[in-house]
Amino acid sequence: MTSNIDMDAIVERLQRLMAQAPLPAVEPGTHYGLPAFKVGGKAFVTVRNNETIVLALPIDRKEQLIEMAPEIYFQSDHYVGWPSLPTRIAAIGDEELQLRLIEAWRFRAPKKLRAAFDVG
Repeated sequence: MTSNIDMDAIVERLQRLMAQAPLPAVEPGTHYGLPAFKVGGKAFVTVRNNETIVLALPIDRKEQLIEMAPEIYFQSDHYVGWPSLPTRIAAIGDEELQLRLIEAWRFRAPKKLRAAFDVG
């Protein structure tokens, strides 16, 4: 994979992995003017640029992932103290990315929707 991926290709990759999950009630949209996917009106993944996506995850989980795989996950000054995890899209494989998308979706999904997904 190259580090300079077209943003449309990133969006398509995210859509494919979410459909395979399958994550319910995912809505394409924007978050601060950037392409994003939302659940219950809340963004859980945003395409920041052609190298980085940002996943919505609890701060303790974010810190754990950065420590586990700093080549994939990182911190920038903009996201310090926020439940947002910058992720190098070219460095993450589909299997791990799908796991993170599910995790981010669960973090943002309304309780009833999350409960229905976890049962199914």
